[in-house]
Amino acid sequence: MFFASDNWAGAHPDIAQSLVDAAQGFAPAYGTGDLDKHVEKTFSEIFEREVAVFFVGTGTAANSLALASFNRPGGQVFCHREAHINVDECNAPEFFAAGAKLVPVDGPAGKIAPEALAAAIGRFPPNFVHGGQPMAVSMTQATEAGTAYTLDEIAALSDIAKKAGLPLHMDGARFANALVHLGASPAEMTWKRGVDILSFGGTKNGCWCAEALVLFDTSKAQQMHFLRKRSAQLFSKSRFIAAQFDAYFRNDLWLTLARHSNGMANRLAEGFAASDKARLAWPTGSNELFAIVGNDALKTLREKGAAFYDWPAGPAVKATMREDETLVRLVTSFATREADVDAFLSAL
Repeated sequence: MFFASDNWAGAHPDIAQSLVDAAQGFAPAYGTGDLDKHVEKTFSEIFEREVAVFFVGTGTAANSLALASFNRPGGQVFCHREAHINVDECNAPEFFAAGAKLVPVDGPAGKIAPEALAAAIGRFPPNFVHGGQPMAVSMTQATEAGTAYTLDEIAALSDIAKKAGLPLHMDGARFANALVHLGASPAEMTWKRGVDILSFGGTKNGCWCAEALVLFDTSKAQQMHFLRKRSAQLFSKSRFIAAQFDAYFRNDLWLTLARHSNGMANRLAEGFAASDKARLAWPTGSNELFAIVGNDALKTLREKGAAFYDWPAGPAVKATMREDETLVRLVTSFATREADVDAFLSAL
């Protein structure tokens, strides 16, 4: 009953085998081998246009380098208050962007509210040198609240960013989960809605260690080569990241895994709906869900081996909770079994 994080899961057997296969023989280093080039071509096919792809080791590296590529003196990056780059990356985005500042923007269910974004950008007049200057907008898909922006919501944020002359970055650590939830194509959820650069995550969805930066404007690629090298993210044996993505994309494995983990989250949600000891805090749009659970039930669940995290409740959610209740986060993965979910619900 491991629902603490999809990072707790291992690697899918097909992806593990791809690493074994890549370990045989010799191949050119630093991303120049045939496998690296094949996977880069696959990314372009998936996104229905030529893209520039840069393999990195972590999502934090991908996010940080994405923002560093848009660096401006006194740069201000607008993101949701609960965004991973704002609360979980130890100032790495600011560090790699040479002192850029993150500007938190509010919005319900983990999503940036368009009117709040417009107001936040408006607080930085173009010629007011003391306040710095807007640099980029960063959104998370799926969000830290387990929800997913609709295609129209992505377009709305892009419109605001473009009117201000700002690029739009998407943190896609759980990109596949949001994609299958919406039933959209990768192109529809990104560049066709105005996304300029994507942090594409595979690690949370069955890979061992596979993240990539996807640039939809290939003219920006030259500087990214230097940024990645300077940040110590140019792997000499990058074929091992490429090998993971090769298996990940083969026969749409990545979408199959995401549908499974989302399905397990929905199975949990249905169980919460039928329980008198817990309830969903809000609907989920991915493999991550949040529930309000009675403290006695939480004790029982943990005594029976369930792993999950307590989560800080915002004012709106806290107003709906009793003193003997706690907000918790549960995350399913490609490795979650129906039996795991049913055991958890039985214990509940």
